[in-house]
Amino acid sequence: MQNIIRIKNAVFYAYHGALKEEQSIGGRYEADVELFTDFSEAAATDSLHNTINYHEVYKYIDKKVNEKKYYLIETIATVIADGLLTDYQTLKKVSVKIRKSNVPIGGVIDFVEAEVIKERNE
Repeated sequence: MQNIIRIKNAVFYAYHGALKEEQSIGGRYEADVELFTDFSEAAATDSLHNTINYHEVYKYIDKKVNEKKYYLIETIATVIADGLLTDYQTLKKVSVKIRKSNVPIGGVIDFVEAEVIKERNE
């Protein structure tokens, strides 16, 4: 069985970007994470111990977004995906999207987004 736990639109203020100004002023970042797992035992037992604790996943994302400055949102998404696959052995596949608002590109856009999809056997 395959089930999905989703964290949608987790918002963080962080200091990433290729430009020096972005790393000093900071900006709004959003994350969506999809955790592909089998939570049938957790559903049957109604036990948090038999599933992936999304509160802990949120804390992990927050830690990774804020522990270091990155130039690329692609890197942030990859670091988070790799770490989740390492830390959660029941995780079969993960999708991590990182969005950045107020991107200095000289035009009007809502955001830029990078997505990483990784499976355990990759």
